[in-house]
Amino acid sequence: MPPHDHPLWRPYTQMKTAAPPLEAVRTQGSRITLADGRELVDGIASWWTAVHGYNHPHIAAAVARQLEAMPHVMFGGLTHAPAEQLARRLAALLPKGLDHVFFTDSGSVAVEVALKMAVQMWRNRGVAGRTRFLAFRGGYHGDTMGAMSVCDPDEGMHRRLGGYLPRQIVCDLPRSPAEASALDGTMAAHRETLAAVIVEPLVQGAGGMRMHPPETLAEIGRLARRHGLPLIADEIFTGFGRTGSLFACEQAGLVPDILCLSKALTGGTMALAATVATGEVFEAFWSDDPGAALMHGPTFMANPLACAAANASLDLFAGEPRLDQAGAIAARLAEGLAPLSRLPGVRDVRVLGAIGVVQFVRPPDLAALKQRFVERGTWVRPFGDIVYLTPALTIGTLDLDHLLESVRGVVHETLSA
Repeated sequence: MPPHDHPLWRPYTQMKTAAPPLEAVRTQGSRITLADGRELVDGIASWWTAVHGYNHPHIAAAVARQLEAMPHVMFGGLTHAPAEQLARRLAALLPKGLDHVFFTDSGSVAVEVALKMAVQMWRNRGVAGRTRFLAFRGGYHGDTMGAMSVCDPDEGMHRRLGGYLPRQIVCDLPRSPAEASALDGTMAAHRETLAAVIVEPLVQGAGGMRMHPPETLAEIGRLARRHGLPLIADEIFTGFGRTGSLFACEQAGLVPDILCLSKALTGGTMALAATVATGEVFEAFWSDDPGAALMHGPTFMANPLACAAANASLDLFAGEPRLDQAGAIAARLAEGLAPLSRLPGVRDVRVLGAIGVVQFVRPPDLAALKQRFVERGTWVRPFGDIVYLTPALTIGTLDLDHLLESVRGVVHETLSA
């Protein structure tokens, strides 16, 4: 029988065999302080969210002011300035045409809303039967039911739930003319049943930090347009400077029909997400028929505290050189990780923006790797066959060099063990 002294059920964790978690008591900049006094340099910015570092005073002050005025109010029938302002600012920053912002409270739900928008858009237009999605191998879009169904069904973390999930069309990313032709054929064969195509622009994050060039993304957009299929861009990981541009779609000159944001949206302070649609999508819901409305509304939708944090985060992108910092991090990651590419146990070393990845030939002992990183004073969370770094865009040179030294040391130790 399992023990009953674990009131906390932790994420992505086999509770029977996992080591006890480390207790964090404070954060600052790129560092996490533990209850025992140790300090760790955070190499992954708390699942890629803390782009400005922890505890940025501008964001903290904005949240404090909003907390005093109005921590929350329902968004059904009411509105408030932080949400109105944030929606206008996002529409101005995103690729031209993405003008209609629907707020939720997590990335997975942002994807759920995008899928729901696509299906209902067709039904509102009087087109039946378009209920499936085309997704890509290596993809990950979240942990809720619809989002899980468009993740990689064979290699992804949800493969054990295959019989429970809707069956979607899953293709290879079109990296070659032959793969582009195959994708073209698949879209043609399933066009009448597809509601949309969904892709993670430039980097498939939780699927293994798999990267593809802007040309591949542009080809997906071209084929989707050719077959009259809406394109959903999941920028939950890649949005807000992570790939070197504010949004990854920009590098391919791509304007998707629907775009999903979360993670770095509030600068890593609290939960908020957004599903942003073009006017063409929005117009399918603009009707005298109440049944044509988008029937979705999270209780904490457009939470004023989270919107205040997001507005403050956008202030920092506007007033501080975040994209220049991402470029500098990219150069340092490329230089610092390059020597590992020569090791026989390393399959690949790759860098895009403020993302650096070392991929092993064979999956390592992840528990041992994680412990080695902590012993070196760093917080790095390898998964599958990769070790990766996605630090805060504001990370200092000394902390970044410490992370790189730690990765080099742990990889050498692992391959020589």
